[in-house]
Amino acid sequence: MLQLLYALLLTIAPVTELRIGLPVAIDFALKNAVPVWLVFVLIVLANILMIFAIFFFLDHLHEWFMKIKIYRKLFNAYFRKLQRKVDKFEKKYDEGGFLALALFVAVPLPGTGAWTGCLVSWVLGLERKKSIIAISAGVFLAGLLVLLGTLGVINFFF
Repeated sequence: MLQLLYALLLTIAPVTELRIGLPVAIDFALKNAVPVWLVFVLIVLANILMIFAIFFFLDHLHEWFMKIKIYRKLFNAYFRKLQRKVDKFEKKYDEGGFLALALFVAVPLPGTGAWTGCLVSWVLGLERKKSIIAISAGVFLAGLLVLLGTLGVINFFF
């Protein structure tokens, strides 16, 4: 059961998200005769629920945290890296709308998940409801890709 808790913590953490949390949860499910679909739903829902927590943090707590030197340094360093992604996203956004946001989040690589999707949406001032839907769709697609990769149905590394 500790492994499942560990998977949930990885899922809600920035960078790792479900890209790391889901394989850990699937390993738990296979070792403990728990239906894989059940842990898939649990992990994907946990990652989707983080979208609301992230937007709440950005809207209500971020400014207060910016007064803390270590947070400000870490955020500014991350923000510089994020700015390059935002610039690329803006070009795609003009062409593909919120589909580009969903596809960006769906890429199963660290740094392209719900956390970054929320930051991109927040920085660009995108419509919140559509952003939540697009980011949620991206999380679901990423979850499917990671699930299929973890089960060996697809191979990410030719």
